[in-house]
Amino acid sequence: MESESQHKIIHIDMDAFYASVEQMDNPELQGKPVAVGGGSERGVVAAASYEARKFGVRSAMSGVLAKKNCPGLIFVKPRFSRYKEISKQIRKIFYEYTDLVEPLSLDEAYLDVTVNKKNKPSATLIAREIRRRIFNEVGLRASAGISSSKFIAKIASDINKPNGQKTIPPEEVIEFIEELPIEKFFGIGKVTASKMYQLGIFTGKDLKEKSLDFLRQHFKNSGAHYYQIVRGIYNSPVKPNRIQKSVAAEHTFTKNLTSEVYMLERLDEIAQELERRLMRSSVAGKTVTLKIKYSDFTQQTRSKTMAYFIKDKNILLATVKELLYQEKMQNSVRLLGISVSNLNNQTQEKESVMDIQLRFEF
Repeated sequence: MESESQHKIIHIDMDAFYASVEQMDNPELQGKPVAVGGGSERGVVAAASYEARKFGVRSAMSGVLAKKNCPGLIFVKPRFSRYKEISKQIRKIFYEYTDLVEPLSLDEAYLDVTVNKKNKPSATLIAREIRRRIFNEVGLRASAGISSSKFIAKIASDINKPNGQKTIPPEEVIEFIEELPIEKFFGIGKVTASKMYQLGIFTGKDLKEKSLDFLRQHFKNSGAHYYQIVRGIYNSPVKPNRIQKSVAAEHTFTKNLTSEVYMLERLDEIAQELERRLMRSSVAGKTVTLKIKYSDFTQQTRSKTMAYFIKDKNILLATVKELLYQEKMQNSVRLLGISVSNLNNQTQEKESVMDIQLRFEF
């Protein structure tokens, strides 16, 4: 923990961001259960207000199940251009405190405020001030986690949600991790947590008792990661200007597709949308991946890497057509997607060096 204690990291996470924007823009939705996303048979919830979450409505849940859980649920179509607009306003506030801002998505980001533009010694007070400004200047509520690493700050931001914050100072990190239920560890999903339960690992303390060899044996390359994080070793710095690694477009269909002819028609539309997104991002890529999700929810991906960078719709479609006919359809298809990776925006990251103090006020 010695090197980690030199940093003060804030994780800001907007509360029910998409749904909160819709409630802010439409006062008639305030205080009501709202889901952003499709309420149709194939629709999926992108975000749910806290009023809807009380009924068990969650993101990635099917619209049908969400409506069943909450009969009074109000579905709203997503407006991503609006969410991006609001996100830019929020990030503008972040940059008034530090240039070391690492956005994770439109609604969350890490900030390294070890050395900050306001010359404020307390990361806790900075987080509180940022949250107050977001509410006063944008109209939305945010939660925050504050600690000496991104890993702990991310976990801490969930503890007092919504509209709260939690600070885990360096001297309390190890105890905090040991007492933490394993399913609360950032990056450990339901499948991994279930496997850990079977191995007798229920808390951070249980995980810490396992040897490096044991964890590698059962969790392959992730084993070393688990061995380190439970000991407070997490050296990933806040990385401004995160490099985009892929661009994708996909579509879930109202009715299942039953032949390659219909699939090609839809893939033509998806390729066109992907070309627009590549143009907007000013990138091209060498690897094209076709994603197919069947009606039984099994999924396939097929990829091809080119010798040159591409973003043209016609080349994308020709490549996808080749990938499509590699195998016969296993079943009717409910979702198709195309992504481009191995982009031409890759640059070598330079290590940054900053002056650090030995003791900090958290």
